[in-house]
Amino acid sequence: MQAPTFFLRLRAALLGLLLAASLPALAAPVLPADPDNGVDFRVISFHDVRPNVRASFETSPDETAIDERTLAEVFAWLRHSGYHPVSLQQIIDARNGGKPLPSQPVLLTFDDGYRSAYTHVFPLLQRFNYPALFALVTSWLEVPEGQPVHWGDKPAPRENFLLWREAAEMARSPLVEFASHTDAMHTGIQANPQGNMLPAAATHRYDPATGRYEDDAAYLRRIETDLRRSRELIEKRTGAKVRATVWPYGAYNTPALEASARVGMPITFTLDDGANTKEIPLNRIRRALAAYDNEAPDYVQMLRSPVGGEVRPINRVMHVDLDYVYDADPAQQERNLSALIERVAAVRPRSVFLQAYADPDGDGVADALYFPNRHLPMRADLFARAAWQLRSRTGVKVYAWMPVTAYRLPASNPLATHTVRTLKGDAPADRYHRLSPFDPAVRTLVGDLYEDLGRHTFFEGLLFHDDAMLSDDEDASPAALDTYRRWGLPADVAALRADPALMARWTSAKTRHLIEFTHELAARVGTWRPALETARNLYARPVLEPAAEQWFAQNYEASLAAYDYVGLMAMPRMEQEARTPADSDAWLGRLAQRAAATPHGLDRTVFELQARDWRTGKPVADAELTRQWTLLQRAGVRHLGYYPDDFLNNQPSLETVRRAISVRSLLSRAPRRNHDAATLPPEGGKPR
Repeated sequence: MQAPTFFLRLRAALLGLLLAASLPALAAPVLPADPDNGVDFRVISFHDVRPNVRASFETSPDETAIDERTLAEVFAWLRHSGYHPVSLQQIIDARNGGKPLPSQPVLLTFDDGYRSAYTHVFPLLQRFNYPALFALVTSWLEVPEGQPVHWGDKPAPRENFLLWREAAEMARSPLVEFASHTDAMHTGIQANPQGNMLPAAATHRYDPATGRYEDDAAYLRRIETDLRRSRELIEKRTGAKVRATVWPYGAYNTPALEASARVGMPITFTLDDGANTKEIPLNRIRRALAAYDNEAPDYVQMLRSPVGGEVRPINRVMHVDLDYVYDADPAQQERNLSALIERVAAVRPRSVFLQAYADPDGDGVADALYFPNRHLPMRADLFARAAWQLRSRTGVKVYAWMPVTAYRLPASNPLATHTVRTLKGDAPADRYHRLSPFDPAVRTLVGDLYEDLGRHTFFEGLLFHDDAMLSDDEDASPAALDTYRRWGLPADVAALRADPALMARWTSAKTRHLIEFTHELAARVGTWRPALETARNLYARPVLEPAAEQWFAQNYEASLAAYDYVGLMAMPRMEQEARTPADSDAWLGRLAQRAAATPHGLDRTVFELQARDWRTGKPVADAELTRQWTLLQRAGVRHLGYYPDDFLNNQPSLETVRRAISVRSLLSRAPRRNHDAATLPPEGGKPR
């Protein structure tokens, strides 16, 4: 079966993410998939099963299809290795306090409703007496025999998919359960003016005729109508009861989960990474993706990945200003975006920290945003396009880089003057212009921006900007003073500064307050983009000198506990004591030692080097960056990055960056295990 371009690009990007997510296995002990280890069960996601997949790969390069012989070998390997395939009902019963699951339980799932489910998979299940769950795209199965199926961007023969009478026969077996893979949402819908197609179940549709986005009510009606039709069709055609949704491309959000529950399918399956511990609810079951070139022994990494999230995936990061992509000339903007994509594809980092706000004057304050929102001007609807193209064309994880409080609101907004104030009542020009994080109305407004980001764009992580800081004479705004009073502290910054004990309490409370605010923001965006990784930029000084917390309201240990990663600004040219090469190396060495001496420090800290000297405006030499990266790696640093990447001028040079930042050499040794979220392809060779 010749797979259409729509899905071939999907599968290629999907496997890039799968490889990146396999990196924890390179640095962590392999742990058994056993209930005693906190693992409830594992799930494997299969798709089509075909004869001679490897031999036919050049003509039909579908990377999620597997060979029929390989599937038989996997089934035999599971039995030989002590794994116990279980049914969804067994999982539900065990979660409800019934019979415990057997040791090393695994649920087998098969997506899309290919005919091989009947011709190849079903007979194997009967031979091994293995239960399985099959997710059906009902609009494909509703196509009459002899008519083409609209499968991606090309028609596919109807005989490639299950017939309803075959599905009904399977449904009579106690080994088979059917789930909805939606009716007609296994596709992309237009998500922005540039025409990007994003997963239909987790995207607000953009209407080019009106220039408007689907509102929340229309989005929910569309999702709920589709899911209800899918469930009703499966039950009518097969006689089976349906209680689960399998999200196409693993794309979902909280409103979609709630819609699925309302139509009678409270259990849903994702493609989120990791084990299904008892903390993972059954409406967000995680699955590992099987690929065409996985041999049976490779499945050990899918089924024995580290548990508990103690070891983070190796994170190599390019930190990118979207301002470099933006151009008033749409044609030039497209060329800039193409240049960025080509460079990221050549470097192959794990992640891109991508600016979602506009800062044309370079003062670190958001004057506008690159996505539709309620409160600030939109410079261009660009972040969604750039993030999706990076994700689908290069396989990287895209983090949305956003300020926490550094927003310059339009003068007409009554909150524009609700800013951070010093003891003197001013806002010094040499500090970020920041809205007060103590003002409830400000917190709501910033939360709205984050929610709009999640609603209209697709990304996998959040990076909180370094503006989340407060000095030892901040914040003296009225809202801040009211907050101090509620904390049981004097509503007087001078009095707080004068008493060392009060100063220590005040500093710690401000640090916690900023962390709690970022958690609120993550929760707002998480409604639309669940399972996000989080990172926060920290200055180096409070890391090296814990007492400096009072000048930043930043604490290294607290941040390691609060986020998946700390983006440490390991930028010696910003420090007075690190101006010569020898001083810089010594300073970086101390920073690495501090991380190594801190619990989880090396595991959760991304060391971001400085690629531009902002005092001179000149790029940092490649040789200097290479020396610094080498020094950090020899000190045991696992996660590396740099800022900024000037992809328009090849600074740093491609070869320099590739040697330090690429995960290619790591991936070549890594068995495929899982990926964090599947992706849809672009619709052509150039970014669209």
